[in-house]
Amino acid sequence: MRTAESQTDLQDRVERLVTDTFVKRLADGVVGRGTTSCHSPLTGGGHLAELPEADDADVAAAFDRARAAQRAWAAVPVRRRAAVLLRFHDLLLRRQDEALDLIQIETGKARLSAHEEVMAVAVSARHYGRRAPDYLRPRRRLGAIPVLTQTSELRQPRGVVGHISPWNYPLELSVGDALPAFAAGNAVVMKPDTEAALTALWARRLLIEAGLPEELWQVVLGEGPVVGPMVVGRADYVVFTGSTRTGRTVAQSAAARLVGATLELGGKNPMLVLDDADLDKAAAGAVRGCFANTGQICVGIERILVHASVADAFTTRFVEATKAMRLGASLDYGTDMGPLVSATQLDRVVRHVEDAVSHGATVLTGGKARPDLSAFFYEPTVLTDVKPPMLVCEEETFGPVVSITPVADDAEAVARANDTAYGLNAAVFSRDGRRARRVAARLRTGSVNINEGYAAAYGSVQSPLGGMGDSGVGRRHGAEGIWKYTESQTISHQRVLPLAPSLGMDDRRYAALLTFGMKALKSLRVR
Repeated sequence: MRTAESQTDLQDRVERLVTDTFVKRLADGVVGRGTTSCHSPLTGGGHLAELPEADDADVAAAFDRARAAQRAWAAVPVRRRAAVLLRFHDLLLRRQDEALDLIQIETGKARLSAHEEVMAVAVSARHYGRRAPDYLRPRRRLGAIPVLTQTSELRQPRGVVGHISPWNYPLELSVGDALPAFAAGNAVVMKPDTEAALTALWARRLLIEAGLPEELWQVVLGEGPVVGPMVVGRADYVVFTGSTRTGRTVAQSAAARLVGATLELGGKNPMLVLDDADLDKAAAGAVRGCFANTGQICVGIERILVHASVADAFTTRFVEATKAMRLGASLDYGTDMGPLVSATQLDRVVRHVEDAVSHGATVLTGGKARPDLSAFFYEPTVLTDVKPPMLVCEEETFGPVVSITPVADDAEAVARANDTAYGLNAAVFSRDGRRARRVAARLRTGSVNINEGYAAAYGSVQSPLGGMGDSGVGRRHGAEGIWKYTESQTISHQRVLPLAPSLGMDDRRYAALLTFGMKALKSLRVR
């Protein structure tokens, strides 16, 4: 519990970090004739800064500047573009305390959760800084006629990427997603959530310091329903992270312009605890998976399906571990969970829990707001007896609330896990790796973690990450994470003979020769 004095100390510390001079430096180059405000959940929604708010003309100007810069950037060799990411990696690790402070101030998350975000961005910068030249190199392909047709596949940048990023991971979901776009030769016009804009602006300044041309990354701010469509309406490719409902609207707008899009949307992610699981590790993993970032994480766990034979033992351990969590609003290490980001998020969590209880759910721990800690605090909450039509059963809560449901066997666990329109992430806990992998392969989710909640798959940056069903379209990370920012181009050079009758052949003899050649290629196992 925080005392009034410590809350005052925290407010003073935030004010010392986020000065008018600091904000002005971050916002340098950001277009906008209006103003918009951002606030801090750490201080109960206290005012942080005034920032420029863009209108349609401002967004158009941002795209004009980005397009001009992109043409020059695309001509820069990919190794030089990738080198900017590696310099950014070093600067980020060297100045991570600045990033951690801003992330916490804007989101309220515990410092270790903020550090996890910094590490995710550093991993992405290192990966694409090292691998982008290989991912983007021209590749020889089999031509129409071997030897006579020389064919190559090239990767050309799309142009200007329109990027709409959310508030919950303001570093990772802004610059983390933009890095491969820049490495691929694109420019970016980004609309971060206003409440998390300072972190994105700080990352932009750091990337410019690392060598990115300043005009290449444009930031426009304002209300999402107003500025978002302006960005989508001008982009050559769209990246959106947010709710499924808004994602559908973004997808429709992009499709109407024949523009591609990557959408990471909602999730109702399950964790399966098999009857042979190490229950201590499963309980600890559940705490991390359910309550990281105060549960405001797309890949976080909201449902636990546990084998009936170990349900009581697991539940006891998990509830005890949840009760032991350290809650607090602090800019220092030592707390496990901070406040929710806003009154809106708090209202959603309260509504879900109250609805569940009114329909027969049981609260094993938590279930209460904690205004004594800070305005937006809600206790980490564990529910049982959850079933349709409870909101918490079918909708994404996006807060520190999880339900536990006993199941008879692996088959029921898989069936219940897949009984949702979402399909983003899942976890399986078992001592038997082969069994766990068999179960994992039956889950309809874009990623599955074995003996971990979400971090193992998310941190495996060479592998694609994304959702199935209502959880979205497209992938980040790995080859797909950079190829989405490119258009593939095929260049074929026909040599010596044309693909037509020649050397005195008539049509019939030419057709017979092609048929013979086709059969020969198959017999030679040419692919």
